[in-house]
Amino acid sequence: MNQMKCPACGSESFYTKDPEDQYNIFDFDLKEGKIIFKVEDTDSTPPDVVEETETFCKRCAWHDKFKMLKQVS
Repeated sequence: MNQMKCPACGSESFYTKDPEDQYNIFDFDLKEGKIIFKVEDTDSTPPDVVEETETFCKRCAWHDKFKMLKQVS
């Protein structure tokens, strides 16, 4: 599967906000095109990340829809 990276800086580390609580964020990495959440709070369930999910890079100021991540083969 293709790797996905930040189009601005090439990072594979991102986060998304909980649709129910914008102050609750979920960190994740993209490894071989798969989303790997870093769940620290075991009481919280990460949201589904789909093409329209607002995604934020952890390394730079880039953010956009998940579908805009650069496909790198």
